[in-house]
Amino acid sequence: MTTVTPPAIVSVRVAAERALVRDWEVAMRSMMAWKLTALAGLLAIVACSAGSNDNLFSKGGKGGGGGNGGEDPDASSGGSGDTAGAPGYGGSGLNLDVQVNSETTPAGCQYKDGQDHDGDGYTGLDGDCNDCDPNTNPGAFDDGSPSADGGPPVDVNCDGTPGDDTYECDDGLQIADDDPFNAAKAIGLCRRVDDPNATGKDKRWGVIEAKYVLADGSPGMNPKSHGVLPQFGAANVQQGKVMLGLSSGTARGPAMAGYESPGGAQMGTQCGPPIPNMESPSCPNAQTGQSFDPAALEVRIRVPTNAKSFKFYLNFYTYEFPMFVCTTYNDFYITKMDPWPQGSTDGNISFDQDHNPISVNNSLLQACKPQNAGGKQFTCPLGVGLLQGTGFEGHAATGWLQTQAPVTPGSEITLRWAIWDSGDHVLDSTVLVDNFVFSVEPAQGGTTTTPVDNPH
Repeated sequence: MTTVTPPAIVSVRVAAERALVRDWEVAMRSMMAWKLTALAGLLAIVACSAGSNDNLFSKGGKGGGGGNGGEDPDASSGGSGDTAGAPGYGGSGLNLDVQVNSETTPAGCQYKDGQDHDGDGYTGLDGDCNDCDPNTNPGAFDDGSPSADGGPPVDVNCDGTPGDDTYECDDGLQIADDDPFNAAKAIGLCRRVDDPNATGKDKRWGVIEAKYVLADGSPGMNPKSHGVLPQFGAANVQQGKVMLGLSSGTARGPAMAGYESPGGAQMGTQCGPPIPNMESPSCPNAQTGQSFDPAALEVRIRVPTNAKSFKFYLNFYTYEFPMFVCTTYNDFYITKMDPWPQGSTDGNISFDQDHNPISVNNSLLQACKPQNAGGKQFTCPLGVGLLQGTGFEGHAATGWLQTQAPVTPGSEITLRWAIWDSGDHVLDSTVLVDNFVFSVEPAQGGTTTTPVDNPH
């Protein structure tokens, strides 16, 4: 017997089946739409990080207003994977707390509004040409390094020219130049900040203030105690065309106008203690004398927003060697940094492995004739070649040394390169300073002063 389903029942069944299919299709389309939205958001974040040196999936760090970051040079350490650290000694992590709108953010990070999307202190309206990378902005140091993928250099400081912070600026300077900003150029500090109160795209790194002072920072330096030198005996310029000379006598070589022998030149100046404790740990029985004939260059610098350290070269010559090792007549050289680096007890960043300030007592004296002086053995591995043509023949020098120190990105620091006679006005010392450079890498090992392996 054949059963015939009434047409009305067939219509109801078909309608029900179509309803189920429609509901399934709606659910699937909703799921696909959710997945596509999530994927678009992820792609926007990845695109936002393109060109950055930061690893998007590296450890996050503590957020906040700066200070000490992590040890990882690619990102600050210590936080969750969601939030990278603010700028610090260890690195400037990408701020992943930025809210990304996957529907409106274009690929390649093209923020041009008044919001600081990467937390570097600059907005698109301020001239930040990549507001997804905190290491790219008008205040950054552009050293011309290849991009993260090994490609050509990118424009890190947003001025349209990749690598333009590595130029030389000291050609044509004269030995007796009195402009302390030109002394900064002789060292390698080329950028000058014309407006210390500038904001936005005009707030760039550079030298804010420069002045010649006594070793304690007070005014009154004898102008003969500084010189912009194209050569000093056998010591060559290490960067550019000239280097800075500072002396407790005359900052000149024997063939230069104004030269007086370091064996007897007197500058007629004196000052207070340049640092709190000037004694040399290697000479416990020596009492340091008063500071005579002091000379110093002091500069105030706005640090690049992506710099984590700096370094420079120095070469110290002293006429006090070998007769006055470990005596009152301990002529000194220091580099005073303010704020003091973490762990420092006096702000001096140039010292030997025993934390002795650079002086006649220092173990870094390496250009000399091997001998025992003041109860200390000096092996003098560099020989006497560097002393020829300087006026310090028969005495001693350190040879070229490199001082490095950590720095907080975007901060302001003051550096004072200073030298003086201890105990009297005679038997002078001279220091050469050159090749100052900021680095986007942390200072490995912290604050150190070490011999340069292959100077020019």
